[in-house]
Amino acid sequence: MLHLHVESSGHGPDLALLHGWGMHGGIWEGARDALAERFRVHVVDLPGYGASPACEPYTLEALAHSVARALPERTHVVGWSLGGQVALQWARLAPQQIGKLILIGATPCFRQREDWAHGLTDPAMAEFATGLEQDYEGTLKRFLSLQARSGDEARATISELRAKLFARGRPSLEVLRAGLAILADSDLRQALGAIQQAALVIHGSHDTLTPSAAGQWLAQTLPHAQLELVRGAAHAPFLSHPQATLDAMTRFLHG
Repeated sequence: MLHLHVESSGHGPDLALLHGWGMHGGIWEGARDALAERFRVHVVDLPGYGASPACEPYTLEALAHSVARALPERTHVVGWSLGGQVALQWARLAPQQIGKLILIGATPCFRQREDWAHGLTDPAMAEFATGLEQDYEGTLKRFLSLQARSGDEARATISELRAKLFARGRPSLEVLRAGLAILADSDLRQALGAIQQAALVIHGSHDTLTPSAAGQWLAQTLPHAQLELVRGAAHAPFLSHPQATLDAMTRFLHG
């Protein structure tokens, strides 16, 4: 059985934090410390990242199953970007395990489709896939820059993301390739109606990776969701606007 690396701290209701593609649990360092004053916080390295081994097959469903097995029987969940999709899939597979959902910079569908305009274009996705094969590190750094572009504190946010990028080692090319395929192929729009947890969708108004319209659609479509739009933030509002993001999270979790 796959054993994920989970760092737990604090006291109170259980709260799991799931990171995005290319990163690791260390991205939550600041948020973890603040949240641990009120919650028992579980910071997860998703399969293939940080100190966690990769799963096989590397699919969204397998990621969700791996996380579900590693965490308490009942927990609130925060998912950022790809971690948001893992959280949504987890809520479908084990709804009894999840209390409340917080989805940051999340989208049901990362790639544009004929009936979905709120994502990356096919050429942009193909460029990332090609770049990953030719220039692993450069492509990851460009992806991080896209996460902060157009937002307030863009330079500081990019610097923080890059400083943490390889702080827990380098994910394998195979894991990054498989994760990018999940981003390109997953479409959870038809599944959202079955997710009954109370949900908070936190989205940056200047997010260019997952446009704010995707967050608005997600909040409107989930049966029991509300939207918190962080003005001036891009894809990582918990880094660029930490206090506003933390305040929204704690209000929701204690509501």
